[in-house]
Amino acid sequence: MIKPLFQRVLVAYDGSKESLQAALYGIIMAKTLKCQLKVVYVVDTATIKHLALSKFLVAEEAASAETALTQDGERNLAYVEQLAKTKGVRIQTQLLRGAVWSQIIAASQDFNANVILVGGNTAIRSATDHNVVGSNNRELINSAKCSVMVVREPYVEQLFKLA
Repeated sequence: MIKPLFQRVLVAYDGSKESLQAALYGIIMAKTLKCQLKVVYVVDTATIKHLALSKFLVAEEAASAETALTQDGERNLAYVEQLAKTKGVRIQTQLLRGAVWSQIIAASQDFNANVILVGGNTAIRSATDHNVVGSNNRELINSAKCSVMVVREPYVEQLFKLA
């Protein structure tokens, strides 16, 4: 017997509209497919450290930025948890620190994820635009041990309301 394709879904969430669409899509998947769902938010301490080492930020600014991003992450994860609760879906959430793509990959491996959901920009600016998939998503796609799904469902909010 073949096991279901999606048993464990990990969502990379950063508070953006696109990543919120991925989170909503993940909640719909968890509800309809009865799969486990985990949402991770990464505080990008790698970039903060890089900016501090290059003297773009002083130590106090770097610490303040990390604190603010941590608070944003906690707030965003609580929001997604509430959204899931409205659909009767239990999810796991995790706040991580470090380089975004590597932390998401590590979380997907720890969770034994079958798929990672990321938000995607639906607006292609030009035929020569190579940044349609952001650099973090590109790293995820190239390095993940499981499938990576870029959510571009334009009506995900309406689908979420119907779920």
